[in-house]
Amino acid sequence: MSDRAYADSPLASDSAPAVSAASGAPGPATEAEVRPVMLSYSDFRVRPHNCFACGELSEVGLHLKLNLEEGRCWTELETPRRFEGWEGIIHGGILCTILDEMMAWSLVSQDNWGVTARMSITFRKPVTVGQAIRAEGWITEDRRRIQMTAGRIVDAATGEELALAEATYVAATDAKKRELKKNYGVVEGPER
Repeated sequence: MSDRAYADSPLASDSAPAVSAASGAPGPATEAEVRPVMLSYSDFRVRPHNCFACGELSEVGLHLKLNLEEGRCWTELETPRRFEGWEGIIHGGILCTILDEMMAWSLVSQDNWGVTARMSITFRKPVTVGQAIRAEGWITEDRRRIQMTAGRIVDAATGEELALAEATYVAATDAKKRELKKNYGVVEGPER
């Protein structure tokens, strides 16, 4: 995981922890040291919200922890029984949701926000209840208002591919992007 701050699209959150200018580490800062904080990929946060996939407020959701890197997003989780389809196997629609979320947030890592226009999934092996998985999504092509992405789910222990995906996203307008950032608590950081 990269600790680099956003270079091309600085994002900051009003819920980010204070950072000591002297040490660069999270923790108490003196009044003179308090300043807007540029989030690194490893500490990107959004305001609590109700999204089924990544929202903390959804009672029945996945509660995915987002990990952003440049042009990528990933998460790790153990698949709970409540998302079971056939006995002992996680429902394919849940796996699609996880992949869609990773690919969509990979766009946000580039300060782009969009909606899914098309997605295709190839299931290679079943994901079983309680299995630890890693899901990741990344940008493959950026064409102004159309972004192409890919993603995969792997067994967290072995790295074996369990599902692969490709998707097309349509970028939000500038006005919609500003609205989304406001709703999610993501604000533009200071100029560098």
